[in-house]
Order: sequence, then structure tokens, then C-alpha cells
Amino acid sequence: MNARSEVPISVATGDADRGRPAISVSALAKTYQVTDREAGMGASLRSVFRRRMKDVKAVQAVSFSIGAGEIVGFLGPNGAGKTTTLKMLSGLLHPTSGTASVLGHVPWQRNHAFLRRMTLVMGQRNRLSWDIPAADSFLLNQAIYRIPDAEFRQTHDELVELLDMKDILRKPVRNLSLGERMKCELAASLLHRPQVLFLDEPTIGLDITSQNRIREFVREYNRRTDATIILTSHYMADVTALCERIIIIHQGLLKYDGSISDLTRRIAPYKVIGIILNDGADSDLSGFGTVVPNPTDDGKRLIQVQAADVPGVTARILAHYSVQDLSIEDPPIEDVIERAFNE
Repeated sequence: MNARSEVPISVATGDADRGRPAISVSALAKTYQVTDREAGMGASLRSVFRRRMKDVKAVQAVSFSIGAGEIVGFLGPNGAGKTTTLKMLSGLLHPTSGTASVLGHVPWQRNHAFLRRMTLVMGQRNRLSWDIPAADSFLLNQAIYRIPDAEFRQTHDELVELLDMKDILRKPVRNLSLGERMKCELAASLLHRPQVLFLDEPTIGLDITSQNRIREFVREYNRRTDATIILTSHYMADVTALCERIIIIHQGLLKYDGSISDLTRRIAPYKVIGIILNDGADSDLSGFGTVVPNPTDDGKRLIQVQAADVPGVTARILAHYSVQDLSIEDPPIEDVIERAFNE
């Protein structure tokens, strides 16, 4: 993405925030009480007089800290507790136990200074008024956050440029495509220049072009503002494009906190060798490693090999065959994350 604006977006960092994590979480937990009954008319009638409840532990004693300016992927299968955690950190939910600090504030106290410095964007929720143009919703946000006119115009113009949305601002939101609406949602959430962004599935349902545009925008916003970002996504391309660090949560428990490369070495310590032989030779390659299916149509035959054995296996292949192309890659991040979930 070309950053053509002369005046960059900036956010103010207070002296009290310097030198401490932007987000700090200690033993954070959330337990819901839900009705538990069997199906059927009889069970329905009995529940009228005697309702049976059970505890559902959505988040269990999760602890981590995130420094200013970090982009961290917050991953887990459906129902793992990701959105519940983000809702507690953004002040929408009170925890059952534990503590959290975001920019020095207790989120669920929801004081004005905290709300002025953070934003929560949920890809499955619409925050814009459906029947009016996005430009009018932007003006409403200006009034809510009491943004001075000059600051609003500067931020508005740069967000419009970065997201390439000049031609869609005057259309009613209901007439926008999903990708166009998501760009407007992002812009609306950033007009007050937040220092912490909680992004929950910001690219869900978007086509590849729109996904790339959103990723580029998030990366550029982080570069310009040094904002701290927690990103949840089921699209691993979002995570690999934006995050060096990931946190994995499963069944409410924190399972991993570290870099993607370290997780790959621990969970899947192998490489994938891709080979195209000259003259289309169809030789048996199973003696060099585990032959795995190729999900793409690039003509390569794939062999899974332990990382330590790659140099020797590669040398043997080149000695035995006339090779047109050979590549060595890490295992797909989707496979690594799935293994992490299962373990």
C-alpha cells in the first residue's frame, strides 16, 4: 500500500504508560451459568419448577502481557474463549476472577479515559447505521468522542486514502459490499486514534483482494501509530502476514505464547521438499521421505522430511535424478496450528 499522505496519523502516549506493557492480564477467568436440561416436552415442564444450572468455564486463569506496538495473533478453535477474552479486555464483560490492565486502566470500569484510547472491531457485528451513508456515521462518532474538527478532518482524510474508500462514503451502508462495509467499519473505529485495537475476525467473509487490503491497512496503521493490536482470525494468512507472536487458547486455557517459528519447531519439526523432475519422470520418491498430497496445481511432488535430514535427502535426490525445480518449505501454518489445538 502506498502511503501518500503528508501528515501521518499519530496517537499520544502518556508519560505514565512508558516502560510498561500496554496490556497485562493475570489469572483472568470467566464462568457462565447456563440452563442444563434434556430435550422434550416433559423436560421443558419440569424445568419450569426446577431449573438445573451448570457452570461453563469460557476462560480459565489466562495470563499474558503485550508490549506497546506489538501485533499479536490470538488463536483458538471456535468456543476456545477468544472473543470472551477480548470482550473483557475491552470492558464489555466483567470477569469472574483475575485482573487486567489496558494502558493502565481496568477495562470493566469503563472510564472515559480508557474508552477514548481503545477500540473493538468485530467482523461479525455492524456498528454503522444501516440506512445512512458511512460519512454520516463518521460525523456521529466525531460527536461521541468529541474530536476537534481539525483533528477529525486530518484523521478522516488519511483513513479514506489508506483504505481507498473515497467513492463509497456517500452510499447508504446497506448498499455497500461486505468488503466496502468492513473498510468503513475500520475507519469508523479509528477516527478517535486509539492506542489499542482489538480486532475480532476483521476479514471474515471477505474475498482475497479485500483481505489483502485490510491486512495492508492494519500493518500501515501499526507502523504509523505504534498502536498495540490483538488480532483473532481463522485465516492463517492474516496471522502470518501481520503477527510475529501468537497466543493460543483452547477450552479457555492458554496453551502457547511465543513466535510462530518456535511453535513450528516444537509441533512440526519437519520440512516439505517440493520436486519437479525433468522430462516429467514419475519415479517412486517414497524412499526419501513421506510422500504427501499437493493441494495446489503447480506440478510439484511433495515429500515430508525431518528438518535435520533435509541436507542429506536433498543431496541424494540431486544425485539420483535430473531435477527441474526443487524447493524446501516449512509445513503449512494451518497444519501446525491444528496440531497445536489437538495437543
